Amino acid sequence: MADAKLAPNLSPWMTDHADRYISSGGTEGHLYTVTPPGYTEMTVPSLLLTTTGRKSGEKFIFPLFYGKTGNGYIIVASKGGAPEHPGWYRNVLVNPDVEIQVGTKKLKVRARTAIGAERARLWKEALKFWPPYADYQKKTEREIPVVVLDPVG
Repeated sequence: MADAKLAPNLSPWMTDHADRYISSGGTEGHLYTVTPPGYTEMTVPSLLLTTTGRKSGEKFIFPLFYGKTGNGYIIVASKGGAPEHPGWYRNVLVNPDVEIQVGTKKLKVRARTAIGAERARLWKEALKFWPPYADYQKKTEREIPVVVLDPVG
C-alpha cells in the first residue's frame, strides 16, 4: 500500500525494524532476532500488517510476529499485556480487509478473531514462535486475541 505510513506511537525498536523491512523491500527484517527479558535469544518471523484506521481512514503499517496456519497466518493482539487491545486490532474489527507483507511477498487477507477450540489451538502455536505471550496474558485480565489472516482473491 503505497499510501500507507508507519503507525503512530510504535516503540523505537518497532519503528527501526519496520523501516529496515520496508526500505529493503522485505529482504531484511522478515526474521527478527531479539532477546526478550528472561529468555534466551530467539529469531522470530515477522510481517508487516497494513490496516485502515477506524477513525482516520488512513493506512497504517504495524510490524508483528506471526505463525502459519493452513494457507493463512496468525498474529496476536497482545500489546505486551496492556489492559486494552492494540490499535491495529481495533482497526481490523472495523475493517477486516487488510494487506500483509511477508518477506518480499505482499498479499491481501481478511482478518478474523479465532474463538473457542480454534483459538486454544492457535494460542499454543503462537507460544511456539513467541513464548513471552504467556507472560503478557498473565499481566492482563482481557483474553488476548489470536487473529487469523486468510488470503483473499
